[in-house]
Amino acid sequence: MKILVVDDEEVNRDLLNEYLIDEGFEVVFAVDGEDGYDKISNTDDISVVLLDRMMPKLDGMGFLKRIKLNPKFKDIPVIMQTAVAESESIVEGINSGAYYYLTKPYKKQILLSIVNAAINDAFYVNEVIDEVRNNKQTLGLLKKAYFEFRTIDEAQNLTYFIANSFPDPERVVLGLSEIMINAVEHGNLGITYDEKASFLIDGTLTDEIERRMKLPENVKKVVGVEFEKGSDEICVKISDEGDGFCWSDFLEIKPSRATDPNGRGIIMARKVSFDKLEYIGSGSEVRCIVNTECFSKNAKSA
Repeated sequence: MKILVVDDEEVNRDLLNEYLIDEGFEVVFAVDGEDGYDKISNTDDISVVLLDRMMPKLDGMGFLKRIKLNPKFKDIPVIMQTAVAESESIVEGINSGAYYYLTKPYKKQILLSIVNAAINDAFYVNEVIDEVRNNKQTLGLLKKAYFEFRTIDEAQNLTYFIANSFPDPERVVLGLSEIMINAVEHGNLGITYDEKASFLIDGTLTDEIERRMKLPENVKKVVGVEFEKGSDEICVKISDEGDGFCWSDFLEIKPSRATDPNGRGIIMARKVSFDKLEYIGSGSEVRCIVNTECFSKNAKSA
């Protein structure tokens, strides 16, 4: 994996080089935003960008905005690193597309967990979209259906199927996947936000999911999915058997959680995949809604 490090401080570049090379990454360096844009334009297969905020010439925010406007680079995850820990600065970076954040000084293990989270998320997005593209099905006639699943694999397989019932499958597939996996992990298995962060840092999340799936209190738990297509919208209701959670805390990325390796799924589903994301009651039920009226009008005009 190639990582582009854009930082004007030599001591920071040396430290990051030591941390990242030890973990088997190939590191490409740039000393400011202009240099960074030149490097990303002329280097193949950059997997992630580690970006300093305060730099001469073109600063971190300028570099971030420039690559997000370029279709070739816009999906490369950017980790913003800065000594500025003010909420306004972090929110500005997040709103511009830096969903991963590090404040200096940082520990090696935290850095690596964020880098791995960014790479894994990007890989997962590409994998999910490719799966939808490669498994197109004629599901336009599907009006109403009910499904149940237990495992993460079943959630992903069902995601691909249901996504192809939407006019724009590639838009909804990631959001559906995030919400369905949340229903297993946080709902039926009761993995808390803090626990998941710890498991991701330790690399034990998969083992913990498998362990909890086998517990007597969890073996019969299922997630129910109701699909209904109306005249002007499609609604998918996902219901788990957990105790719920404080869902309102996760509708936006808070600065206090910006440096965590998890916690972006709901916000991405809400902002990208669906026109409405409505949690019901304690949060064990969620309605994912896409307005199809514009697609219907376009189809009629065509």
